[in-house]
Amino acid sequence: METVGLYILGIVIVALGLAISIALHELGHLIPAKLFGVRVGQYMIGFGPTLWSRKRGETEYGVKAIPLGGYISMAGMFPPVKPGGRGRTASTGFFQTMVQDARTSSADSVLDGEEHRTFYGLAVWKRIIIMLGGPFMNLVIAFVLFAVVLSGFGVQQVSTTIGSVSKCLIAATSSQTECAAGDPAAPAAQAGIKPGDRLVSINGTPVTEWTDATAVIQRSPSRPLDLVVERDGAPLSITVTPALTQRYVYDSAGKVENGPDGTPLTQDVGMLGITAAYEYVPQPITAVAPAVGANIVAVGNIILHLPQRLVDVWNAAFGSQARDPNGPISVVGVGRIAGEVTSINTIPVADRAAYLIGLVGSVNVALLVFNLIPLMPLDGGHVAGALWEGVRRLFAKVFKRRDPGPVDTAKVIPLTLAVVILLGGMSLLLIYADIVKPITIL
Repeated sequence: METVGLYILGIVIVALGLAISIALHELGHLIPAKLFGVRVGQYMIGFGPTLWSRKRGETEYGVKAIPLGGYISMAGMFPPVKPGGRGRTASTGFFQTMVQDARTSSADSVLDGEEHRTFYGLAVWKRIIIMLGGPFMNLVIAFVLFAVVLSGFGVQQVSTTIGSVSKCLIAATSSQTECAAGDPAAPAAQAGIKPGDRLVSINGTPVTEWTDATAVIQRSPSRPLDLVVERDGAPLSITVTPALTQRYVYDSAGKVENGPDGTPLTQDVGMLGITAAYEYVPQPITAVAPAVGANIVAVGNIILHLPQRLVDVWNAAFGSQARDPNGPISVVGVGRIAGEVTSINTIPVADRAAYLIGLVGSVNVALLVFNLIPLMPLDGGHVAGALWEGVRRLFAKVFKRRDPGPVDTAKVIPLTLAVVILLGGMSLLLIYADIVKPITIL
């Protein structure tokens, strides 16, 4: 019962983090919109039926039933048809009606006498600031959360403290996996070395990194070593002799090297039968930007190869192919991972907290990158429209032509519908895959 409760708690924590992230994303749009005088009719978290709302001033603030995003409703998102223009699109019938409906809805949001408070009437740079405000908030959230994880909790690194002591030594070439009753004790166990001992020096040379110790031990088979360890705050001298054993040879990528005949290469080394403990080491604040940058690159790589990634998800969901642990997941998948992490009692609470915070930070990076795709209704699509308008007006000014006016972004409504359908289909596929074949950390 406790495990189930922790699982649910993990989901609730991440869901709350995502809700706050969405709310702040929309706040990133709302604040500059109001500063620039645009009339904002609604500020909503979620889509679908309204669960709760309250009107303050001219804006209705509320929460809707489907928590898959949010929006603010600004007056005059689309410009009206130019005087004398027909406002026709390349399509006719259904799509032409759709475009006209969008224009009508946009016009209805403009109150009499407030034509100067429209979104389309703003300068290009102001519209870009409004639309980039949401992704910028996600970037700020990601920086803050990654800073908490890296500088607050720290990063797990190998320490000079002994984490475990083996009972015996098993050669890499042996098929044996556990110590048998007659196996001799490992040198470290025989010498009385214990988990928690911190290596101070070997043969008088200080040990500052775990690799300092392993290098000396591996090249000293059958040669006594004078170790100084710290136990319970006091130094303790121990003499121990590494045993001769075999280990695989690894390349720079960490893979086992093979000989000309295809068999794994081994080498004779000295071993004591000890492994290092890991400890959290707080990172400087300067480490946050590279970490966020690496996360942005990773998400960007997923988006660039999204068609193939979705094919892989489809094959995994409806076939025997395994899910790619680094592939795209839905909010359901994020919740499942959060629940798994929180319910693992063997992991310290601090570790679980750091993971959940980092998970929400990574989701904000995903929201940042995804929203910058230059397709409507995403923020990047509106930015692309504003930039195109700026380019047109610049050329008109340079060549002393008549101002072309606002770009009629309503014309791309059919494309916007196609994007919405694709995003909906992608979301349904990922949710289904996260249910039937979830990515798991266990």
